[in-house]
Amino acid sequence: MHRQVATLATAQAIFQTASTLVMTVGGLAGAALARDPALATLPIAGMFLGTAAVTFPASLWMARVGRRAGFVAGAFLGVAGGVIAAAGVFIGSLWLLAAGTFLVGAYQAFAQFYRFAAGEAADEAFRPRAIALVLAGGVAAAFLGPWLARVGGPLLEPVYVGSFLLLALASLLGAGVLMTLRGSETAGAPSQDEPRGRPWLGIVTQPSYLVALFGAATGYGVMILAMAATPIAMLHHDHELGAAATVIQFHVLGMFAPSFFSGSLISRFGVRRVMLAGVALMGLHVAVAASGVGFGTFAAALVLLGVGWNFLYVGGTTLLTTTYAPAERGRAQATNDMIIFVVGLLSSLAAGAMVERFGWRDMNLMLLPWLAAAGLVLVWQEARAVTGAARQEARPGARARSCQARRSKRPKIGRL
Repeated sequence: MHRQVATLATAQAIFQTASTLVMTVGGLAGAALARDPALATLPIAGMFLGTAAVTFPASLWMARVGRRAGFVAGAFLGVAGGVIAAAGVFIGSLWLLAAGTFLVGAYQAFAQFYRFAAGEAADEAFRPRAIALVLAGGVAAAFLGPWLARVGGPLLEPVYVGSFLLLALASLLGAGVLMTLRGSETAGAPSQDEPRGRPWLGIVTQPSYLVALFGAATGYGVMILAMAATPIAMLHHDHELGAAATVIQFHVLGMFAPSFFSGSLISRFGVRRVMLAGVALMGLHVAVAASGVGFGTFAAALVLLGVGWNFLYVGGTTLLTTTYAPAERGRAQATNDMIIFVVGLLSSLAAGAMVERFGWRDMNLMLLPWLAAAGLVLVWQEARAVTGAARQEARPGARARSCQARRSKRPKIGRL
Protein backbone atom coordinates (compact mmCIF):
# COMPACT_ATOMS: atom_id res chain seq x y z
CA MET A 1 0.00 0.00 0.00
CA HIS A 2 2.70 2.49 0.98
CA ARG A 3 4.88 1.50 -1.98
CA GLN A 4 2.00 2.16 -4.37
CA VAL A 5 1.42 5.58 -2.84
CA ALA A 6 5.15 6.41 -3.06
CA THR A 7 5.27 5.44 -6.76
CA LEU A 8 2.17 7.47 -7.54
CA ALA A 9 3.53 10.45 -5.60
CA THR A 10 6.73 10.32 -7.68
CA ALA A 11 4.70 10.15 -10.89
CA GLN A 12 2.60 13.07 -9.62
CA ALA A 13 5.74 15.14 -9.04
CA ILE A 14 6.89 14.53 -12.63
CA PHE A 15 3.48 15.17 -14.19
CA GLN A 16 2.96 18.30 -12.13
CA THR A 17 6.38 19.55 -13.23
CA ALA A 18 5.19 19.38 -16.83
CA SER A 19 1.87 21.06 -15.99
CA THR A 20 3.55 23.82 -13.97
CA LEU A 21 5.99 24.46 -16.82
CA VAL A 22 3.05 25.08 -19.16
CA MET A 23 1.41 27.36 -16.60
CA THR A 24 4.68 29.32 -16.21
CA VAL A 25 5.59 29.94 -19.86
CA GLY A 26 2.43 28.97 -21.78
CA GLY A 27 0.91 32.43 -21.53
CA LEU A 28 4.24 34.13 -22.24
CA ALA A 29 4.91 31.97 -25.31
CA GLY A 30 1.33 32.57 -26.43
CA ALA A 31 1.75 36.34 -25.98
CA ALA A 32 4.88 36.25 -28.15
CA LEU A 33 3.00 34.47 -30.95
CA ALA A 34 -0.54 35.88 -30.68
CA ARG A 35 -1.63 38.88 -32.74
CA ASP A 36 -4.48 39.52 -30.29
CA PRO A 37 -3.34 39.87 -26.63
CA ALA A 38 -6.61 38.23 -25.51
CA LEU A 39 -5.36 34.98 -27.08
CA ALA A 40 -2.15 34.92 -25.04
CA THR A 41 -3.45 32.19 -22.71
CA LEU A 42 -4.62 29.96 -25.59
CA PRO A 43 -1.82 27.41 -24.94
CA ILE A 44 -2.96 27.11 -21.31
CA ALA A 45 -6.56 26.79 -22.45
CA GLY A 46 -5.43 24.09 -24.90
CA MET A 47 -4.03 22.09 -22.00
CA PHE A 48 -7.30 22.27 -20.09
CA LEU A 49 -9.30 21.47 -23.22
CA GLY A 50 -7.21 18.32 -23.64
CA THR A 51 -7.88 17.34 -20.03
CA ALA A 52 -11.61 17.97 -20.28
CA ALA A 53 -11.90 16.08 -23.58
CA VAL A 54 -9.87 13.02 -22.55
CA THR A 55 -10.86 12.54 -18.89
CA PHE A 56 -14.01 10.51 -19.47
CA PRO A 57 -12.56 8.27 -22.24
CA ALA A 58 -9.43 7.77 -20.14
CA SER A 59 -11.45 6.56 -17.17
CA LEU A 60 -13.52 4.14 -19.27
CA TRP A 61 -10.42 2.83 -21.07
CA MET A 62 -8.56 2.23 -17.82
CA ALA A 63 -11.59 0.30 -16.56
CA ARG A 64 -10.76 -2.19 -19.34
CA VAL A 65 -6.97 -2.18 -19.48
CA GLY A 66 -6.05 -1.23 -15.90
CA ARG A 67 -4.44 1.74 -14.23
CA ARG A 68 -0.80 1.04 -15.15
CA ALA A 69 -1.37 0.75 -18.90
CA GLY A 70 -3.47 3.91 -18.91
CA PHE A 71 -1.01 5.89 -16.83
CA VAL A 72 1.95 4.93 -19.04
CA ALA A 73 0.01 5.77 -22.22
CA GLY A 74 -0.86 9.16 -20.74
CA ALA A 75 2.79 9.93 -20.03
CA PHE A 76 3.70 9.18 -23.65
CA LEU A 77 1.03 11.65 -24.74
CA GLY A 78 2.95 14.19 -22.66
CA VAL A 79 6.14 13.34 -24.55
CA ALA A 80 4.38 13.94 -27.88
CA GLY A 81 2.81 17.13 -26.58
CA GLY A 82 6.13 18.62 -25.51
CA VAL A 83 7.72 17.93 -28.90
CA ILE A 84 4.75 19.37 -30.84
CA ALA A 85 4.60 22.47 -28.62
CA ALA A 86 8.31 23.06 -29.17
CA ALA A 87 7.75 22.74 -32.92
CA GLY A 88 4.92 25.28 -32.70
CA VAL A 89 7.18 27.81 -30.99
CA PHE A 90 9.98 27.09 -33.47
CA ILE A 91 7.87 27.82 -36.56
CA GLY A 92 5.89 30.61 -34.89
CA SER A 93 2.48 28.86 -34.92
CA LEU A 94 0.23 29.63 -31.95
CA TRP A 95 -2.21 26.91 -32.99
CA LEU A 96 0.47 24.21 -33.24
CA LEU A 97 1.70 25.29 -29.81
CA ALA A 98 -1.86 24.92 -28.50
CA ALA A 99 -2.12 21.48 -30.17
CA GLY A 100 0.97 20.39 -28.25
CA THR A 101 -0.38 21.67 -24.95
CA PHE A 102 -3.67 19.87 -25.77
CA LEU A 103 -1.71 16.60 -25.65
CA VAL A 104 -0.09 17.69 -22.39
CA GLY A 105 -3.65 18.15 -21.16
CA ALA A 106 -4.44 14.60 -22.24
CA TYR A 107 -1.47 13.48 -20.12
CA GLN A 108 -3.02 15.47 -17.27
CA ALA A 109 -6.36 13.69 -17.81
CA PHE A 110 -4.74 10.33 -17.06
CA ALA A 111 -2.62 11.76 -14.25
CA GLN A 112 -5.65 13.12 -12.39
CA PHE A 113 -6.51 9.51 -11.53
CA TYR A 114 -3.25 9.00 -9.60
CA ARG A 115 -4.97 10.28 -6.45
CA PHE A 116 -7.94 7.95 -6.96
CA ALA A 117 -5.58 5.01 -7.55
CA ALA A 118 -3.91 5.83 -4.23
CA GLY A 119 -7.28 5.89 -2.50
CA GLU A 120 -8.14 2.51 -4.00
CA ALA A 121 -4.84 1.03 -2.80
CA ALA A 122 -5.29 2.38 0.76
CA ASP A 123 -7.50 1.18 3.57
CA GLU A 124 -10.23 3.47 4.94
CA ALA A 125 -8.12 4.92 7.76
CA PHE A 126 -5.18 5.76 5.47
CA ARG A 127 -7.25 6.96 2.49
CA PRO A 128 -7.33 10.75 3.20
CA ARG A 129 -3.58 10.75 3.85
CA ALA A 130 -2.89 8.61 0.76
CA ILE A 131 -4.76 11.06 -1.48
CA ALA A 132 -3.02 14.03 0.13
CA LEU A 133 0.44 12.43 -0.02
CA VAL A 134 0.11 11.73 -3.74
CA LEU A 135 -0.77 15.37 -4.29
CA ALA A 136 2.21 16.27 -2.08
CA GLY A 137 4.38 15.00 -4.92
CA GLY A 138 3.68 18.39 -6.45
CA VAL A 139 6.04 20.00 -3.93
CA ALA A 140 8.94 18.93 -6.14
CA ALA A 141 7.11 20.46 -9.10
CA ALA A 142 7.06 23.81 -7.30
CA PHE A 143 10.83 23.93 -7.78
CA LEU A 144 11.32 21.90 -10.97
CA GLY A 145 8.53 23.33 -13.16
CA PRO A 146 9.48 27.05 -12.97
CA TRP A 147 13.19 26.13 -12.94
CA LEU A 148 12.90 24.09 -16.15
CA ALA A 149 10.84 26.89 -17.69
CA ARG A 150 13.50 29.45 -16.76
CA VAL A 151 16.47 27.29 -17.83
CA GLY A 152 14.84 26.06 -21.01
CA GLY A 153 13.65 29.51 -22.12
CA PRO A 154 16.98 30.83 -23.44
CA LEU A 155 18.44 27.36 -24.06
CA LEU A 156 17.47 27.31 -27.75
CA GLU A 157 16.24 29.81 -30.30
CA PRO A 158 13.52 30.98 -30.49
CA VAL A 159 12.89 31.44 -26.78
CA TYR A 160 10.80 28.73 -25.00
CA VAL A 161 11.60 25.96 -27.51
CA GLY A 162 13.95 24.42 -24.96
CA SER A 163 11.33 24.68 -22.21
CA PHE A 164 8.89 22.46 -24.08
CA LEU A 165 11.59 19.96 -25.07
CA LEU A 166 12.47 19.62 -21.38
CA LEU A 167 8.77 18.98 -20.75
CA ALA A 168 8.94 16.07 -23.20
CA LEU A 169 11.96 14.61 -21.38
CA ALA A 170 10.20 14.93 -18.02
CA SER A 171 7.15 13.10 -19.40
CA LEU A 172 9.39 10.31 -20.68
CA LEU A 173 10.84 9.94 -17.18
CA GLY A 174 7.30 9.78 -15.81
CA ALA A 175 6.48 6.89 -18.15
CA GLY A 176 9.48 4.99 -16.82
CA VAL A 177 8.40 5.49 -13.21
CA LEU A 178 4.85 4.35 -13.95
CA MET A 179 6.07 1.15 -15.56
CA THR A 180 7.18 0.05 -12.08
CA LEU A 181 3.65 0.35 -10.70
CA ARG A 182 2.50 -3.05 -9.45
CA GLY A 183 -0.80 -4.65 -8.55
CA SER A 184 -2.93 -2.17 -10.48
CA GLU A 185 -3.69 -4.09 -13.64
CA THR A 186 -7.36 -4.36 -12.68
CA ALA A 187 -7.56 -1.41 -10.30
CA GLY A 188 -9.77 0.53 -12.64
CA ALA A 189 -12.43 -2.14 -13.09
CA PRO A 190 -14.84 -3.79 -10.68
CA SER A 191 -14.75 -7.55 -10.34
CA GLN A 192 -17.37 -9.71 -12.03
CA ASP A 193 -18.86 -10.55 -8.62
CA GLU A 194 -19.60 -6.90 -7.82
CA PRO A 195 -23.02 -5.38 -8.67
CA ARG A 196 -23.25 -3.02 -11.61
CA GLY A 197 -24.14 -0.09 -9.38
CA ARG A 198 -26.68 2.70 -9.65
CA PRO A 199 -27.52 4.62 -12.82
CA TRP A 200 -25.21 7.53 -13.60
CA LEU A 201 -27.86 10.14 -12.73
CA GLY A 202 -28.44 8.57 -9.32
CA ILE A 203 -24.72 8.90 -8.52
CA VAL A 204 -24.13 12.48 -9.63
CA THR A 205 -27.30 13.98 -8.12
CA GLN A 206 -26.44 13.03 -4.53
CA PRO A 207 -26.08 16.18 -2.36
CA SER A 208 -22.65 15.08 -1.09
CA TYR A 209 -21.45 14.38 -4.63
CA LEU A 210 -22.61 17.80 -5.83
CA VAL A 211 -21.03 19.59 -2.86
CA ALA A 212 -17.72 17.73 -3.41
CA LEU A 213 -17.80 18.60 -7.12
CA PHE A 214 -18.74 22.26 -6.62
CA GLY A 215 -16.09 22.74 -3.94
CA ALA A 216 -13.29 21.20 -6.01
CA ALA A 217 -14.43 22.98 -9.19
CA THR A 218 -14.49 26.32 -7.35
CA GLY A 219 -10.98 25.75 -6.03
CA TYR A 220 -9.68 24.75 -9.45
CA GLY A 221 -11.48 27.44 -11.44
CA VAL A 222 -10.52 30.33 -9.17
CA MET A 223 -6.95 29.06 -8.91
CA ILE A 224 -6.47 28.63 -12.67
CA LEU A 225 -7.94 32.02 -13.52
CA ALA A 226 -5.67 33.86 -11.10
CA MET A 227 -2.60 31.70 -11.78
CA ALA A 228 -2.85 31.98 -15.57
CA ALA A 229 -3.24 35.75 -15.35
CA THR A 230 -0.34 36.27 -12.93
CA PRO A 231 2.67 36.17 -15.34
CA ILE A 232 0.86 38.50 -17.76
CA ALA A 233 -0.14 40.90 -14.97
CA MET A 234 3.39 40.92 -13.57
CA LEU A 235 4.90 41.77 -16.95
CA HIS A 236 2.34 44.58 -17.29
CA HIS A 237 3.60 45.96 -13.98
CA ASP A 238 7.28 45.86 -15.03
CA HIS A 239 8.31 42.59 -13.38
CA GLU A 240 10.71 40.29 -15.27
CA LEU A 241 10.23 36.65 -16.31
CA GLY A 242 12.44 35.46 -13.45
CA ALA A 243 10.22 37.25 -10.92
CA ALA A 244 7.06 35.77 -12.46
CA ALA A 245 8.60 32.28 -12.40
CA THR A 246 9.51 32.73 -8.71
CA VAL A 247 5.95 33.76 -7.83
CA ILE A 248 4.56 30.72 -9.66
CA GLN A 249 7.10 28.63 -7.74
CA PHE A 250 5.80 29.99 -4.42
CA HIS A 251 2.26 29.37 -5.61
CA VAL A 252 2.83 25.74 -6.56
CA LEU A 253 4.62 25.19 -3.25
CA GLY A 254 1.53 26.60 -1.54
CA MET A 255 -0.63 24.23 -3.57
CA PHE A 256 1.15 21.03 -2.59
CA ALA A 257 3.13 21.52 0.63
CA PRO A 258 -0.09 21.47 2.75
CA SER A 259 -0.74 17.95 1.44
CA PHE A 260 1.63 16.67 4.12
CA PHE A 261 -0.95 17.61 6.75
CA SER A 262 -4.28 18.38 5.02
CA GLY A 263 -5.27 14.70 5.15
CA SER A 264 -4.71 14.70 8.92
CA LEU A 265 -6.71 17.93 9.26
CA ILE A 266 -9.61 16.30 7.42
CA SER A 267 -9.49 13.29 9.74
CA ARG A 268 -9.49 15.54 12.82
CA PHE A 269 -11.85 18.40 11.93
CA GLY A 270 -14.01 16.97 9.15
CA VAL A 271 -13.86 17.39 5.41
CA ARG A 272 -16.39 20.22 5.03
CA ARG A 273 -14.70 22.40 7.67
CA VAL A 274 -11.36 22.03 5.92
CA MET A 275 -13.01 22.94 2.61
CA LEU A 276 -14.54 26.03 4.26
CA ALA A 277 -11.06 27.02 5.41
CA GLY A 278 -9.98 26.73 1.77
CA VAL A 279 -12.72 29.14 0.68
CA ALA A 280 -11.63 31.59 3.40
CA LEU A 281 -8.00 31.42 2.27
CA MET A 282 -9.01 32.15 -1.32
CA GLY A 283 -10.96 35.14 -0.05
CA LEU A 284 -7.76 36.35 1.62
CA HIS A 285 -5.98 35.91 -1.71
CA VAL A 286 -8.45 38.33 -3.29
CA ALA A 287 -7.92 40.86 -0.50
CA VAL A 288 -4.12 40.72 -0.80
CA ALA A 289 -4.17 40.77 -4.63
CA ALA A 290 -6.35 43.89 -4.57
CA SER A 291 -3.94 45.70 -2.24
CA GLY A 292 -1.03 46.25 -4.64
CA VAL A 293 1.15 45.05 -7.52
CA GLY A 294 4.57 44.66 -5.88
CA PHE A 295 6.52 41.41 -5.98
CA GLY A 296 5.74 40.64 -2.33
CA THR A 297 2.04 41.23 -2.87
CA PHE A 298 1.90 38.92 -5.88
CA ALA A 299 3.86 36.25 -3.97
CA ALA A 300 1.71 36.42 -0.81
CA ALA A 301 -1.54 36.36 -2.79
CA LEU A 302 -0.49 33.36 -4.86
CA VAL A 303 0.63 31.39 -1.78
CA LEU A 304 -2.78 31.94 -0.16
CA LEU A 305 -4.40 30.93 -3.43
CA GLY A 306 -2.39 27.70 -3.51
CA VAL A 307 -3.17 26.66 0.07
CA GLY A 308 -6.86 27.42 -0.46
CA TRP A 309 -6.85 25.25 -3.58
CA ASN A 310 -5.24 22.39 -1.65
CA PHE A 311 -7.88 22.39 1.08
CA LEU A 312 -10.73 22.50 -1.44
CA TYR A 313 -9.25 19.94 -3.84
CA VAL A 314 -8.07 17.37 -1.28
CA GLY A 315 -11.29 17.86 0.66
CA GLY A 316 -13.47 17.56 -2.43
CA THR A 317 -11.67 14.39 -3.53
CA THR A 318 -12.00 12.84 -0.07
CA LEU A 319 -15.70 13.70 0.14
CA LEU A 320 -16.26 12.35 -3.38
CA THR A 321 -14.83 8.92 -2.48
CA THR A 322 -17.67 8.48 0.05
CA THR A 323 -20.38 8.84 -2.59
CA TYR A 324 -19.91 5.81 -4.84
CA ALA A 325 -19.47 2.05 -4.71
CA PRO A 326 -16.50 0.28 -6.37
CA ALA A 327 -18.59 -0.59 -9.43
CA GLU A 328 -19.54 3.08 -9.85
CA ARG A 329 -16.13 4.68 -9.46
CA GLY A 330 -15.25 4.94 -13.15
CA ARG A 331 -18.31 7.05 -14.00
CA ALA A 332 -18.25 8.99 -10.74
CA GLN A 333 -14.56 9.94 -10.96
CA ALA A 334 -14.64 10.72 -14.68
CA THR A 335 -17.69 12.97 -14.39
CA ASN A 336 -16.14 14.85 -11.47
CA ASP A 337 -12.79 15.46 -13.15
CA MET A 338 -14.28 16.24 -16.56
CA ILE A 339 -16.48 18.99 -15.11
CA ILE A 340 -13.61 20.35 -13.01
CA PHE A 341 -11.40 20.67 -16.07
CA VAL A 342 -14.15 22.20 -18.19
CA VAL A 343 -14.27 24.88 -15.48
CA GLY A 344 -10.47 25.09 -15.64
CA LEU A 345 -10.65 25.44 -19.43
CA LEU A 346 -13.13 28.30 -19.24
CA SER A 347 -11.06 30.00 -16.53
CA SER A 348 -7.86 29.72 -18.55
CA LEU A 349 -9.59 31.09 -21.65
CA ALA A 350 -11.01 34.00 -19.67
CA ALA A 351 -7.78 34.84 -17.81
CA GLY A 352 -5.96 36.65 -20.61
CA ALA A 353 -9.01 38.65 -21.71
CA MET A 354 -10.03 39.57 -18.14
CA VAL A 355 -6.62 40.79 -17.02
CA GLU A 356 -6.30 42.83 -20.24
CA ARG A 357 -9.75 44.38 -19.93
CA PHE A 358 -10.27 44.81 -16.19
CA GLY A 359 -6.76 44.74 -14.73
CA TRP A 360 -5.33 42.53 -12.00
CA ARG A 361 -7.21 44.11 -9.06
CA ASP A 362 -10.72 44.14 -10.53
CA MET A 363 -10.33 40.68 -12.05
CA ASN A 364 -9.68 39.25 -8.58
CA LEU A 365 -12.57 41.16 -6.98
CA MET A 366 -14.90 39.52 -9.50
CA LEU A 367 -14.09 36.15 -7.89
CA LEU A 368 -15.77 37.02 -4.59
CA PRO A 369 -19.37 36.04 -5.53
CA TRP A 370 -18.15 32.62 -6.71
CA LEU A 371 -16.31 32.05 -3.44
CA ALA A 372 -19.31 33.23 -1.42
CA ALA A 373 -21.56 30.72 -3.19
CA ALA A 374 -19.14 27.87 -2.42
CA GLY A 375 -18.95 28.91 1.22
CA LEU A 376 -22.74 29.01 1.58
CA VAL A 377 -23.11 25.54 0.04
CA LEU A 378 -20.54 24.08 2.44
CA VAL A 379 -22.14 25.77 5.46
CA TRP A 380 -25.53 24.41 4.38
CA GLN A 381 -24.28 20.85 4.12
CA GLU A 382 -22.32 21.04 7.36
CA ALA A 383 -25.47 22.27 9.17
CA ARG A 384 -27.45 19.50 7.51
CA ALA A 385 -24.92 16.89 8.68
CA VAL A 386 -24.92 18.23 12.26
CA THR A 387 -28.74 18.23 12.34
CA GLY A 388 -28.85 14.66 11.03
CA ALA A 389 -26.36 13.52 13.67
CA ALA A 390 -28.42 15.20 16.42
CA ARG A 391 -31.57 13.47 15.24
CA GLN A 392 -29.78 10.14 15.17
CA GLU A 393 -28.54 10.72 18.73
CA ALA A 394 -32.06 11.64 19.89
CA ARG A 395 -33.63 8.36 18.72
CA PRO A 396 -34.75 5.97 21.52
CA GLY A 397 -31.88 3.75 22.57
CA ALA A 398 -29.32 5.64 20.50
CA ARG A 399 -27.73 7.29 23.55
CA ALA A 400 -27.43 3.98 25.40
CA ARG A 401 -25.89 2.28 22.37
CA SER A 402 -23.46 5.19 21.95
CA CYS A 403 -22.38 5.00 25.58
CA GLN A 404 -21.98 1.25 25.34
CA ALA A 405 -19.86 1.63 22.22
CA ARG A 406 -17.64 4.18 23.93
CA ARG A 407 -17.21 1.93 26.97
CA SER A 408 -16.24 -0.98 24.74
CA LYS A 409 -13.45 1.15 23.21
CA ARG A 410 -11.93 2.09 26.58
CA PRO A 411 -8.73 0.23 27.46
CA LYS A 412 -9.19 -2.43 30.10
CA ILE A 413 -7.18 -1.79 33.26
CA GLY A 414 -6.24 -4.78 35.36
CA ARG A 415 -6.22 -4.88 39.15
CA LEU A 416 -3.21 -3.42 40.93
